[in-house]
Amino acid sequence: MPGNPRNGRPYRRLTAAQRALGLPCWWCGHAIDYRLTGPDAQRDPWAFTLDHAQPISRGGDLLDPANARSAHRRCNSARGNRTDAARQPQRSSRRW
Repeated sequence: MPGNPRNGRPYRRLTAAQRALGLPCWWCGHAIDYRLTGPDAQRDPWAFTLDHAQPISRGGDLLDPANARSAHRRCNSARGNRTDAARQPQRSSRRW
């Protein structure tokens, strides 16, 4: 029985490479706090998560670097498995 592919070394390498770029959230455009790691990052809505341009549930490649983007945990969760074509405009953040 195969394990979770997000726990494997290739996925961790892709996540580390994307984190090293230090890009802002592709969804809202605001800066991501890359200093948050471990349990703090799993609870903080403004922490980094790896988002996929083509959602995995819709046939996107989990390990393709061209499919990987930086996002806040909150933005990634709000987007769900919608594609870019179905992108809904985001309200401006009050956190400047």
